[in-house]
Amino acid sequence: MSRVHRARAFAAALLIAALVGPVALTVSVASGAAGPPPTPVPPNGSLSPFPTRLATPSDHTVPPSLDAREALLADLDTGQILDAVHANEPRPIASITKIMTALLILERTDPDDVVTVDPDAVFHRHDYGADSTLGLRAGERQRVGDLLFGLILGSANDAAAALAIAEAGTETAFVRQMNARARSLGMRHTRFYSVHGLDDRGHSTAADLLRLVRAADRTPGFDRITATRFRTIPAPAGPPRRIQNRNALLWLYPGAFGTKTGMTAGAGACLVASAARDGRRLVAIVLGAPHEAFSDAAALLNFGFAGFTPTTVVSAGEDLGSLAIRGGTVPVVAGTTLEALVPVEEGEVASRTVGAADVAFPPARGDRVGTAVFAAGGPPIGTVPLLVASVPPPPAAPGPWWIRAPLAVGRAVAGAIGGLAVS
Repeated sequence: MSRVHRARAFAAALLIAALVGPVALTVSVASGAAGPPPTPVPPNGSLSPFPTRLATPSDHTVPPSLDAREALLADLDTGQILDAVHANEPRPIASITKIMTALLILERTDPDDVVTVDPDAVFHRHDYGADSTLGLRAGERQRVGDLLFGLILGSANDAAAALAIAEAGTETAFVRQMNARARSLGMRHTRFYSVHGLDDRGHSTAADLLRLVRAADRTPGFDRITATRFRTIPAPAGPPRRIQNRNALLWLYPGAFGTKTGMTAGAGACLVASAARDGRRLVAIVLGAPHEAFSDAAALLNFGFAGFTPTTVVSAGEDLGSLAIRGGTVPVVAGTTLEALVPVEEGEVASRTVGAADVAFPPARGDRVGTAVFAAGGPPIGTVPLLVASVPPPPAAPGPWWIRAPLAVGRAVAGAIGGLAVS
């Protein structure tokens, strides 16, 4: 083991050992079903065991106080942000990195494809990160689907490397693809340096990770993997490998179905947690928790389910007043219907209008001339386009009144004659 790897491993051990005691003291509020089996880290369990109960506030209708340095709560289907704490500050994300690794593999391969494990993907006993592996051997042949289960459930670093090398030729080439995909998703504050996140150089933000997890959620197969508690993976010799999902919320939080855990000395405890209830699907993203991330994630999810109610904020065609544009003012209506989650404690929804910079009078009826932004005491809950309802007469021509008056009379007479002709 190199000096750098020994130092990282020692720092991680110190951090984890320091956190074991406080977890037992602070976790006190029971939630969900029976606790999960022991944390599945070989050979003798983990220094950072799963909590058996979750510490969450009793009032779920108010934003919870969190231990994590960065966090975000959002509607998984619409992307509406319900709560956020420093959600745009880049941080190391540890094995949350593997969501991007899994996304690229799911997009570019078939689960039944077979991978021959490259020697460069093998972790040896004293390698940094060897405690989170499948124990893959050079030349071993494994289905892509099985390696993905190892990657997500067991956070297997050798599975990440084997998949990356098989797809791109080298881990370095695959990391370039990860960064390109991040750019295509609009993850502006994200940079990957490895396929597994063991390095603490790789970083992202809660807001960027929301884009990533929504893209992964839309990818067939991803949610089925993250919702799986146990999986048996063949071994080239001896008994098959039995792996267990490290997401304790699958046992502790009703409705949980994903997504990924992570921890390093630099990143702290990290978690992307998805749950469904009453037809709603929410995701909580917790980065840099000092002890365990499960309680913060559960508190956020509780707030999302109890503190918000589905509401039709505005319907398509609804009158939204008038909007001043260059050269005049026009009546506007909502171009689409907005369904959103509204805080139960905030009451009324407020709106503001933003005119389009390139629109001038007179627009045509139905033209988009701006945007209405709706909020209810927190982050915006959604927007709708503003469409022209009707086109009023142009403003009075500038000039002295003795010039403007005849023009106005002329327009009035012309309008009356036009009305008689129509009738």
